[in-house]
Amino acid sequence: MKPVSLLLKKHDGTLWHVRPDDSVFAALQLLAQYEAGALMVMDGGRLVGVFSERDYTRKVALQGRNSKETQVAEIMSREVLTVRPRTGVREAMRLMSARRIRHLPVLEGATVLGMISIRDLLDDIIEEQDASIAQLETYIQT
Repeated sequence: MKPVSLLLKKHDGTLWHVRPDDSVFAALQLLAQYEAGALMVMDGGRLVGVFSERDYTRKVALQGRNSKETQVAEIMSREVLTVRPRTGVREAMRLMSARRIRHLPVLEGATVLGMISIRDLLDDIIEEQDASIAQLETYIQT
């Protein structure tokens, strides 16, 4: 079973994050810049939450709040499910499906290594299936 740490290598060690006291508007700008659906919320080097498009739509847009006046800490998801680098890709997918989430921070102890998304997992599965199909086609042709 492939560990999620291999998926993080494709992110080049980038820790896309915001601070709890950043405005929601600033966080939205980063989401757009990175073409991401979520950012880790870090206080110093410590993970304190996750800010996602869902948090914005449900806790700001639908409630008529002002994104320039609202801080990330006010709306971020605080109870964050995390995985370890050796967690398998399929286990991560099972967790995401069961909890209906699309992003999982990866931690080694208290050290944040990065965050994987459902897209990372799907890309990996497609890559594995393409490799399996290619192997089967080669086998059939010989």
